[in-house]
Amino acid sequence: MEKLLQFVDVEKAMPDKRQPRERRHDFREIYGEFDTKGAATQASRCSQCGIPYCQIHCPLQNNIPDWLMLTAQGRIEEAYEVAAATNNFPEVCGRICPQDRLCEGNCVIERGFESVSIGSVEKYITETAFQNGWVKPPMPSRELMQSVGIVGAGPAGLAAADQLRRRGYQVHIYDRYDRVGGLLVYGIPNFKLEKAVVARRHALLAQGGIVFHLDTEVGRTLSLDELRERHDAVLIATGVYKAREMSCPGIGLANIVAALDYLTASNRKGLGDPVPAFDSGALDAEGKHVVVVGGGDTAMDCVRTAVRQGARSVRCLYRRDRKNMPGSQREVQHAEEEGVEFIWLAAPEAILGDGAAGAVRAHRMHLGIADSTGRQVPQPLEGSHFELPADLVIMALGFDPEDVRALFGAPELKVTRWGTLAIDHRTMMTSLDGVFAAGDIVRGASLVVWGVRDGRDAAEQMHRYIAAKSGALRAAAAD
Repeated sequence: MEKLLQFVDVEKAMPDKRQPRERRHDFREIYGEFDTKGAATQASRCSQCGIPYCQIHCPLQNNIPDWLMLTAQGRIEEAYEVAAATNNFPEVCGRICPQDRLCEGNCVIERGFESVSIGSVEKYITETAFQNGWVKPPMPSRELMQSVGIVGAGPAGLAAADQLRRRGYQVHIYDRYDRVGGLLVYGIPNFKLEKAVVARRHALLAQGGIVFHLDTEVGRTLSLDELRERHDAVLIATGVYKAREMSCPGIGLANIVAALDYLTASNRKGLGDPVPAFDSGALDAEGKHVVVVGGGDTAMDCVRTAVRQGARSVRCLYRRDRKNMPGSQREVQHAEEEGVEFIWLAAPEAILGDGAAGAVRAHRMHLGIADSTGRQVPQPLEGSHFELPADLVIMALGFDPEDVRALFGAPELKVTRWGTLAIDHRTMMTSLDGVFAAGDIVRGASLVVWGVRDGRDAAEQMHRYIAAKSGALRAAAAD
C-alpha cells in the first residue's frame, strides 16, 4: 500500500492536451497518453476506499481500484486482465466515457483533492496491452455447434458477440452499414475516438472466428424469420437512429440538417468515402454561421466538428442552463476552448430565410416548476426575442427508435409506448421465442458503456436459453 494513498501529496494531472489553436484545425484526438511513470503516479492517488463509488457508479462495475493499484505497482499486464474481465472494449470507454459524470465524478477524494484520472489511466493500460500483444482474439477452449445471429455491429452487438464467442458459439453479426462499429464509426468524431481504434478491435473479433455480414439489412436483404431458422438464438441490437424533430416556422427550409446526417458525412469524408452532400457544401460548415440546437453529447460533437471544418461562427442553443445540460461538462469546456459560443436558456422560435435558412429567431427561457421527472420545465420569457445569423442549422435533439416491426417485417414484435423493443427484463427476450434485444433499442439513446453492459447481460441470457433448450432436446431424444 506504500505506492497508494498519494492524493494528499500528488495533484491530479491529465495527459498532455493539445492547444486549441492547433487542435481546432484537425480531427486528431486532443489528449496524448500517459507515459509509464505518469500513469503510475496518477494511479497512486487512489485511496483504495472501503466502498469504491467509482466502481458502483460504473455501468460495467469495473474493478477500478484493483487496476489502479496494479498500475501504481507497475503490474500493467495484470491491470489489463482485470480491466478486460468486465469490459470488452476498455480502449473505447477510456476515451469516450463521460468519466466526469460516472467514475471520476463519484471518486471520494474529489472534494478538495480532485478525482483520480481514471479514464486516462484506463487508456494507458489498454494501449500498453495492445503494444505488447497482450490483447488476444476471443478464442474458445472448445467449439460448440450452436450458432447465434446478432443484428447490429454497435457496442451492444459487439460485446454480446465477444462474450458468446468466448463460450464457443458460432457467432454471426449482420449490419446494414459497410463498416463495423455503428455510431462508434459514423456518429463519434475522430477527436474523441479515432477510427483505427475501432478497426483494430474489429480485426481481433474477426480473427477469433466471428463472422461479419456487412451491407446486410434485416427486412430487406433477409428476413427475421430466416435469421431465426439459421440460428439457435437471435439478438437485436440495432440502436436508435431516428432524429427527433422540432416543430417551428421555417423548419422546412434548406440548410437545416439532422445531427447524425451531419456527423456521418464528416466521418465518411474522413474515411475517404465519396460524400456528395459534403462536397456540394450542404453538409460542410466551412465559411458558414452555424447554429446547433441541443445540449447533449451529440450537440457537442456537432459544434466541435463545425469548428474543425472552418465555420465562420459556431453557436449552441440550449433551453436549460449549464448545470442542467445532459452532455459532459468536460466536452463543454473543450468546445469553449475551441471557440464555440454557448447561449444558455434559449430556444429557437422560428427559422428565417428565403428558401434556405439565413437566421434563427430565438427567445430566452427560464426554468419553471419541476415535472414528473424532477426536472424544471423551460418556459419562454415574453419579449425576449433575438436573432442569430445561421447559414447551417443542425438539430441535435436526440434520437428515437425506428419502427423495427416495419423494418424487420415482424408485426408480432412487441414495443413499448416509446417505440423501443419490449423485453422480459429477467431474460432479455422479446415477445418472440429465442429473439433477444439489448442496448439503445431497449433503453433508448444512452451511453456506449451501457450498450456494452447490456450486450454482456444479453449474451449470458442467450447462453442460458440455448443451454436449456439443448438440454430439453437431449432429454426428449433420450425418451
